Amino acid sequence: MSKPVVLKSNKYGINLILDSNMDFEELLNCILERFKDAEGFFKNAKMAISFEGRNLTQEEEFRIVETITDNTSVNIICILDNDALKEELIRQKIERFEEEQAGKTGEFYKGTLRSGQVLDCETSIIILGDINPGAKVISKGNIVVLGALKGNAYAGANGNEQAFVAALEMDPIQIKIGDVIGRSADKAPLAVKKRGRKQQAPAEPQVAIVKDGNIYIEPITKGLLNSI
Repeated sequence: MSKPVVLKSNKYGINLILDSNMDFEELLNCILERFKDAEGFFKNAKMAISFEGRNLTQEEEFRIVETITDNTSVNIICILDNDALKEELIRQKIERFEEEQAGKTGEFYKGTLRSGQVLDCETSIIILGDINPGAKVISKGNIVVLGALKGNAYAGANGNEQAFVAALEMDPIQIKIGDVIGRSADKAPLAVKKRGRKQQAPAEPQVAIVKDGNIYIEPITKGLLNSI
């Protein structure tokens, strides 16, 4: 390898990719030099460490950790073996894939949701009916209401602020997309954040999306649909 020591960051800390042939004592000095060079970046950091590219004994791993902690401000809290690290990375990739798919797949619900009813789904949902005041729909993907939305809708429940809520008649008590909340006052239609003033939502198909940390409700147009 071109460099005897390569530092790669991950969710837990640092993965050290080490030369497999270099004398260990010489390699230890190279490791210390790399961490000293990165002292400004890692200053007072607490992290886990893992090793790759070289089979190390437990004693060698401990000596590396001791060398780093004794000569820099970095605090190594644990050593991860590569199998555990790879397993965690695979799990994260699967979870990200499932979250992405939640918005690309969907299911149908036919009927009106009445006060007190809650519809909770893992994918996008198309509702053939109304959502009455006091009813709630929660989806990890998008919510499309082929009727009147007068209750509560929570899209992107996995934290996805790219999700949207659409309805033929948009008159919700509350809409939440990802972690962004928009709610109406005194059961009045949710304010449309446009041109800095509140407007009464017209009885036409509309879609709620997140822009600049706020929920905006806009008429559905071909251009808008292409953008989301």
